[in-house]
Amino acid sequence: MTDPDAPDRHDHDHDELDADDHDAERRRLIDAAVEAEMETGIRERTRRGALRHVVVRLARMGAGSVLILAGLAMLVLPGPGFLVIAVGLALLARDVAWAARMLERVRRRIPGAEPDGSLPARVIVIMIAVTVVFASASIWWQFIR
Repeated sequence: MTDPDAPDRHDHDHDELDADDHDAERRRLIDAAVEAEMETGIRERTRRGALRHVVVRLARMGAGSVLILAGLAMLVLPGPGFLVIAVGLALLARDVAWAARMLERVRRRIPGAEPDGSLPARVIVIMIAVTVVFASASIWWQFIR
């Protein structure tokens, strides 16, 4: 049996407290991220610049993660899986140490790569051209023919 005078668990005041707690936690996390960025980033001069850089960093990490997952899927599906994984690692490498190490290992295994891991422009152009040709052929074969 419940006490009729006891506050309801789903009372409006309770929801406001949850929203206030959520907002306070959100502000605390944002403040901590901005403070860390100002200390470890490229030394932004303003809070606004640090917050903008945090957002860019999160977007870059999200895009890199999505590309790695898409590349992994392309290993068993049609598509340039290894190339997409390499692009995802390149995006993540600016912010995540393990991705930088993995990217170096990938670069060393690419045919035609320099000893320092850099790729000549012609290799990059060839890789892009092959990707475009095969992607176009796949689209043509699947949808147009």
